[in-house]
Amino acid sequence: MQCEICGAEIRGKPVCITIDSSELQVCQKCAPYGKPVDKRTPVSRKVSPVVRMVTQAEKRPKKDFFDILKDELLENYVQIIRDAREAKGWSQEDLAENIKEKATLIKKIERSEIVPEDSVRKKLEHALNIKLTERVDTSGHEASHLKKDTTLGDIVKIKRK
Repeated sequence: MQCEICGAEIRGKPVCITIDSSELQVCQKCAPYGKPVDKRTPVSRKVSPVVRMVTQAEKRPKKDFFDILKDELLENYVQIIRDAREAKGWSQEDLAENIKEKATLIKKIERSEIVPEDSVRKKLEHALNIKLTERVDTSGHEASHLKKDTTLGDIVKIKRK
């Protein structure tokens, strides 16, 4: 674990302190900069614990919304759409009618003026039997956890009394 002020690796047990109503886990060297957090917090006797029933919806695993972000639009999507449309013998108006969108939208997409939204992209893929996205390799992003993160000590200058 790293000290949240200086970023040094904490050996032993971290000290929990409060600085301006923020709780921080710090090393022994940075502990004097804040006030120690009280170990015991008073609990009101009027509040009784509530038994919570687990519903069926909570038992299901949560959907990871970041899986959607792993697919990236191909760089030559404009050419792929145009070639597939022309291979079917459709005009831009025919394609627009087929996917229930405006013809101006198809024209703007084919001129690279706009990037199709996911709903329009899916309609285009289905109507033209094409694939406009590719799976992106995220292994390059995982190496970033090896470097130290920015800590409070990197940003703040500590004033000595």
